[in-house]
Amino acid sequence: MNSFKNKNILLLMNVLLIGILLGLGTAFVTSNADRTVEAGKNDLADMQYTFRAIAEDVLPVVVEIMTVEVKVQEMPEGYSWPFNFIDPEDSDAEIEQQEFETEGLGSGVIVRRDGDRYYVLTNNHVIGNADRISVRLFDKEIINAQITGVDERKDLALISFESERELSTAALGNSDELYVGDWVLAVGSPLGYESTVTAGIVSAIGRSGPENNISDFIQTDASINQGNSGGALVNLDGEVVGINTWIATTTGVSIGLGFSIPVNNVKKAIFDFIAEGSVQYGWLGVTIADPDSITDEQLGLEGYSGAFVHNIYADSPAGRAGVLPGDYIVSVNGNAVNDYKHFTREIGDIKAGDLITMELIRNKELIEIEALIELRKETDELIALTNTIWPGFTALPLDEEIKREFGIQNSLNGVIITVDTGTRAFKAGLKDFDIITEINNTEINNMLDFYMSINDKSNNYKFTVIRNNLEVEINLEN
Repeated sequence: MNSFKNKNILLLMNVLLIGILLGLGTAFVTSNADRTVEAGKNDLADMQYTFRAIAEDVLPVVVEIMTVEVKVQEMPEGYSWPFNFIDPEDSDAEIEQQEFETEGLGSGVIVRRDGDRYYVLTNNHVIGNADRISVRLFDKEIINAQITGVDERKDLALISFESERELSTAALGNSDELYVGDWVLAVGSPLGYESTVTAGIVSAIGRSGPENNISDFIQTDASINQGNSGGALVNLDGEVVGINTWIATTTGVSIGLGFSIPVNNVKKAIFDFIAEGSVQYGWLGVTIADPDSITDEQLGLEGYSGAFVHNIYADSPAGRAGVLPGDYIVSVNGNAVNDYKHFTREIGDIKAGDLITMELIRNKELIEIEALIELRKETDELIALTNTIWPGFTALPLDEEIKREFGIQNSLNGVIITVDTGTRAFKAGLKDFDIITEINNTEINNMLDFYMSINDKSNNYKFTVIRNNLEVEINLEN
């Protein structure tokens, strides 16, 4: 009996002990969960305070830009006869000019101060052909502004306004230190909603943009819309790391694909705008592109990145230095070249008069060349020099795909060309899609044959070409 009683007591004690342990365990788990939730709330609160502090610092340096362009349209007198139709009895109505105004909207960043004059960086497409420009400050004050300089190649513009007030200027960061995944904020006036801040991350770096823009771009999913152009992309230190420029969209509004010019691509432009009124680009005197995979293979360029030279301007830094068509430039001053746009930016940022060292691949060999950079000429001056470029056309490998597309027999070897209008090659009679099979009686079987022949320093070149299944000979003086 006592033994049974003792067993019951022991069982009861075990039950009580388990209950106590379970209770303690539950309390322990609950306590851990509470602490995790609390830590998460603290982390979110810290991020919130960070965003709040950034907005407080950056909003005053981002302005809304308002533009007015006066356009003139020729309209017959009597155009207002009912419903804007011409009076049918007045068929001899004289043409008169009528003016009308179009308004534009964008954003800008206050980047420099000189006394009472403040400079605002924005996109060139924001300014356009504006006849009147004004800026709206963070406190809603509106001030008239003037153009300091514009640049189509990077889609940048600098405007200025005067104020006796003490206004903030932006802190410019280092866009080279950005990594994919970094937090960024976009600040501007999307769709006219001034002083708007959106948050996101760096989605990618080094993106290519519109064909006529030589800059690379930071991609972000921070919401960017019309009106954000020219505004700031900032990091968690409140530093401007990009100038918001364009979006990719299928709807006309943000779908999380926004693109900003890296701030390191604009720092020299700001200085040049203020000092010279325009961006002072370095110039080498070549036309370049990225080579296709077959050209890579035939010229031994596989495994390298760089800029492929198609043409050389006569009496240019490249011409005097001995750069040749078909050269593949892989580095400038020891810095690797990623692609032809990267090379264009690298050369453009070098001062006129500076001596550079380039590594390039020629005839499958790596060689080194020095060149003295000049100031890039204006576009109309370069157009006037079109007749000086050599050879004046672009050669491409005659691959199987091209043969099928143009109905060319498989046994034919050579290179196919596109000719630049106004060049000596154009004036000599070479035409687009001519197939060069011989140069000075030397067979051309591939791109290496072509460039070795075109660079042999002859004074006169005889091209044998196939055109519309007929053989034609063209003579071209160098």
